Amino acid sequence: MGMTNRLIEKFATPVPRYTSYPTAPQFNGTVGPAVYADWLRTLKDDGDVSLYVHIPYCDTLCWFCGCNTKITQRHAPVSRYLNYLFREIDAVSTALSPGSKVTHCHWGGGSPTMLAPDEIVGLADRLKQRFTFAADAEIAIEIDPRDLDETKADALATAGMTRASIGVQDFEATVQAAINRHQTFEQTRDVVDLLRARGVASVNIDVMYGLPHQTLSALRNTIDKVAELAPDRVALFGYAHVPWMKKHQRLIDEAALARPQARFKHARDAGDRLEAAGFNRIGFDHFAKPRDDLSIAAAQGRLKRNFQGYTADGAKTLIGLGASAISKLPQGYVQNETAIASYERDVAATGFATAKGVRFTADDSIRADIIERLMCDFEVDINAMTAKFGDRANAVIGEACETAGSDIESLCTLTDDRLALTAAGRPFVRTVCSWFDAYFQAGPARHSTAV
Repeated sequence: MGMTNRLIEKFATPVPRYTSYPTAPQFNGTVGPAVYADWLRTLKDDGDVSLYVHIPYCDTLCWFCGCNTKITQRHAPVSRYLNYLFREIDAVSTALSPGSKVTHCHWGGGSPTMLAPDEIVGLADRLKQRFTFAADAEIAIEIDPRDLDETKADALATAGMTRASIGVQDFEATVQAAINRHQTFEQTRDVVDLLRARGVASVNIDVMYGLPHQTLSALRNTIDKVAELAPDRVALFGYAHVPWMKKHQRLIDEAALARPQARFKHARDAGDRLEAAGFNRIGFDHFAKPRDDLSIAAAQGRLKRNFQGYTADGAKTLIGLGASAISKLPQGYVQNETAIASYERDVAATGFATAKGVRFTADDSIRADIIERLMCDFEVDINAMTAKFGDRANAVIGEACETAGSDIESLCTLTDDRLALTAAGRPFVRTVCSWFDAYFQAGPARHSTAV
C-alpha cells in the first residue's frame, strides 16, 4: 500500500467541515431573541456587515442535498414565507446599529430562483431600504438553471446581482438519474449566457465528487464542460452522505458510492484538471481565476471561511435572515428556527426567530482563529497567534500537538514559529483542524468523511 493510501485509510474519518467554530452541534437554547437583539444593538456603528438570506423552497428534490429546504409545486407557500422574511428584515435592521454598512449579500436556499420576478425585485428593494449597502457591495445569488427564464434573469439584474452561483454537480446522465437532478450542459450554458448578457460580472459553478455511479471519466468530462463555460470560480465539493440527518439521502444507493480511495483520486484529478484550465487552488475545495477576488485574498493572506465556503469578504459580522439561517457576531453564533412553520410563528410574535446559538469563550476565539488559518492557508504563524492571544495560544497549539501524537509528523511540519501542512497532509486539513477542536475531542458528533 502506498503512502497516500495509508493516509487515506487512517485519516478519512468523519470530522466537521469547519465552516464555523464552535460547530453547529454546540449550538444551544441559551441564546434566544433577546440576546440576539442585544448583540445587534452593541455592534460598532461603523462596522461592515454581510447578509445571508435563505429561501427554503425547491420545486424538485435533489437526493444528494444537505441544505434546509422544502419541496413545493405551489407558489403560495413561497409568497407567504416572503412576507414573514420581510418582517424579520424589518426587526433585525431596526435593532442593528445604524452606521453598519453591508459589503456582501448572499441569497441561498433551497433555490432563490423559486421567487417570481416581482418577488426577486421586491426582496432586493426591501433589503436596500432597511440596510445601508456599500456602493461596491457584492450581491451573490444561487441559481437553479432549471427554473430560470428571461424574465427572472431581468429581475436578477434589476436586483443588482453581481455574482451568480450555479449548481451543476455532474453532467453525466447516469449520475443525474441517481441523484434525481436532470440538467443538461446546454441548459446551463444558456443560463450563463442570459446572465452575462445582463451584465452579471462573475459566475461561480458548483461541482461534486463522490456521487453515486460517478466515474473518473464522467467527472473529467464534467470538469471540461464546466471550464468551457469560463466561470470565475468553481467549488468542488465532496458529497456528504448523512442519511441520519437528511432522510431523503436514503434514496441514494450506498453501494454505488465510491470508497475513500476512489473519492480521493477523483478529487485530486478534478483539482489538477481545474488548475490546468487556469484556476488557482483556494483552500481545499475552491478554485478561482487569478484575477478573481478569492485568488487575490488568498495571495494576500486575507482569505476567510464561513457557511457559504471560502470568501474574500472581510466583514466580521454576518447576519442570517430566513428559516435556519445562521448569524455570526463578535459575541457568538445565532441560528433561526429551521422548520418554516416555527420560523413564521416566531417572526409573527416578535419579529425574530432565534432558536439557538453559542457564546464565544476566550478559548473558542483562539481555536477558531487557528482553525480558520489552517483551512485557508494550510499553516499557522505561531508568533502571530501569540501576539494576538498571549501565551494561551501556545498552550492550545501544544495541546493539539499532544492530541495528534505521532500523527502530526504524517501531515504537518512543526517549528518554533510555524505549524504547516505538508503537500501530502493538505487533503486532510479537516482532520488536522479537529485536533484543535476541544468539543470534538471531548465527544464527536456524527459528521461526513474527511476525504
